[in-house]
Amino acid sequence: MKLSKIYPLLLCLAAFLGAGCDSFLDIQPVGKVIPTTVPEFRSLITEAYVTVPDDRGLASFRSDEVLLDATLSVNDLGSYLDIWRWNDATPDENTATFQWRNHYHVLFIANYVIEAEDKMTGGTSEEVDQLVGEAYMLRALMHFNLVNLHAPAYTTCEPASTKAIPLKLDSDVEGVLSRNTVEEVYTAILSDLDAAERYLNVDTWEPGLNYRFNKLSVDALRSRVLLYMGRWGESLAASQRVLAVKSSLSTLPGEIPNQYNSVENIVALEQIMTAQYARAFKVDRDFYRLYTTSDLRRRAYFNQVTSSNILLSKGGSNTFTCTLRVGEMILNAAEAAWHQGLYDDAAEYLLTLQRTRYNDGGAAKESAVAAMSNDELLEEILTERARELAFEGHRWFDLRRCGQPRMERSYKGETFVLEQGDERYTIRIPSEAIAANPGLAN
Repeated sequence: MKLSKIYPLLLCLAAFLGAGCDSFLDIQPVGKVIPTTVPEFRSLITEAYVTVPDDRGLASFRSDEVLLDATLSVNDLGSYLDIWRWNDATPDENTATFQWRNHYHVLFIANYVIEAEDKMTGGTSEEVDQLVGEAYMLRALMHFNLVNLHAPAYTTCEPASTKAIPLKLDSDVEGVLSRNTVEEVYTAILSDLDAAERYLNVDTWEPGLNYRFNKLSVDALRSRVLLYMGRWGESLAASQRVLAVKSSLSTLPGEIPNQYNSVENIVALEQIMTAQYARAFKVDRDFYRLYTTSDLRRRAYFNQVTSSNILLSKGGSNTFTCTLRVGEMILNAAEAAWHQGLYDDAAEYLLTLQRTRYNDGGAAKESAVAAMSNDELLEEILTERARELAFEGHRWFDLRRCGQPRMERSYKGETFVLEQGDERYTIRIPSEAIAANPGLAN
């Protein structure tokens, strides 16, 4: 659920964090109230959770999930049309911007908590360790999201020499940072996951507090990171470790899997499809056709008002808050197993999900999958990934790492094209960040 509703009062934040335009991060600590106790640091890290951006949702406007047309409001079109038609060169002045600053705001808090490990008072060593572990997880997630928004995909570039985004691994706000390579960013992410694993000690949080990272979340995020790197065997092993502990899938149509209290939810942090986003678009009709009439998700995920007006049902409120869940782990395992040449295992992972998602118990899929060639099996795994994880912030990232296909769309008779491998598969670093630090343009 929305964290501001869970924690109506956050200690010491207004006095502790302020804004300044002189530094790269645009964040300066001000005032006299500095957290010292474990409860104060818990409030501080809660502010970091609250500030996690919804940029993966905004990136969905660039994917094949979303349709914008002239029936939508002028304000919404002003905010999202140029993102949807990939007009990064001359966007309308009202175009929504990606929240670069908020990512680094979260990174500042995470770094501050990590550095304060030996200074916290008024709590147990286990509480301190848990806070530090959560800070490492936040730092890993923010760098992961940033590098997948604003740098080439790991598997489509030379990671060791391709510039990405600046790593921020300390709380110093005076230094001007330069862009690290894709390889350096991913190495730091994996290092932070290893550190988090040493510190985290909470197995599960109750619904409403499960936006916080737990022990299982380390392997869950590791599964995703390694998948994006093409380190298939390690991704499969991480997925398997998660599924050995938590493997239950939601029962449709009663429980949508990306609800914060879903049986699948591992971490319920990001509200990907905010009310503002969900109101602003229709579901792309071609994307909707990926769901057959026997697919339980067709009615659970969407509301087809007319043949040309399809609305999203699995978003638009803080009930739908999810960062990591079981369905993704199963699909990660299927894809990674396929790339390891474990085709029977890949098919079984796929069918494990499909048996819960079709009104015939997946019987038709059992027959279809059995008849597929290996290449057809991979295509089905990736298509099932699109269906299952729709509008959860995965689709744009998956398109980037899996071929960067050509896309075409029309608005008021004008056609817009994103060519295969187009440089616009990487979102530009926001102009305001470059204005604060011109070195980011290089």
